[in-house]
Amino acid sequence: MRPDIIFENSFFVAVNKPSGLLSIPDRLGQELSLKDLLKARYEHIYTVHRLDKDTSGIIVFAKDEESHKQLSQLFEGREVEKFYLGLVHGKLINETGSIDAAIMEHPGKIGKMITHVKGKHSLTDYAVLESFRLYSWLQFQIHTGRTHQIRVHMQHLGHPIVCDELYGDPSPVLLSALKKKFKLSKHDEQERPLMNRLALHSHRLSFTFNGEKFELEAELPKDLRAMLAQLRKVK
Repeated sequence: MRPDIIFENSFFVAVNKPSGLLSIPDRLGQELSLKDLLKARYEHIYTVHRLDKDTSGIIVFAKDEESHKQLSQLFEGREVEKFYLGLVHGKLINETGSIDAAIMEHPGKIGKMITHVKGKHSLTDYAVLESFRLYSWLQFQIHTGRTHQIRVHMQHLGHPIVCDELYGDPSPVLLSALKKKFKLSKHDEQERPLMNRLALHSHRLSFTFNGEKFELEAELPKDLRAMLAQLRKVK
């Protein structure tokens, strides 16, 4: 696998991470990560932030210790504008809105988060870009960087991200569920899903580093583009 590099300079590299690839090695270190791939390419690479394994899109790594320190401060100090795109279940009542609901770790399930008054302050803005019969295509801007923030907040709102096994329905999206007169191809024994991974994409990062403004964007992967194309066809 070759990293899909969006932008790089002497200080950092921005990559369009595919869904299903870890951002950084897990505790066991048995599974390949994006950081492993970048280490093979660059002499030094430093983790600035991370994306969930099943979330695709833009992620930044630093190339030296000083850049790592500066970039980490930007992300932790909420000086980076972070925009995501995602497909959710159902139609939202409001076209735009903010979800201000504190998030904490689930007391009984490791790796899962919940909204709770005792959690950390968490704020997500959303805007509906397109509505379909069963789904909505949204843009999100996160103002805090909590684990699984968008996923937890959309569950909280009652519109979980499509194919979210932790916070929603993990079932794949099938064309037969969208199209009334669906017929299986003669060459296929069973229907291939339109979408069978978390329908969430880190789309754009905006920040100022060393006095220069950066607007970095990761194009939508093929599976999400195909999914949207089919939804538009049957709209």
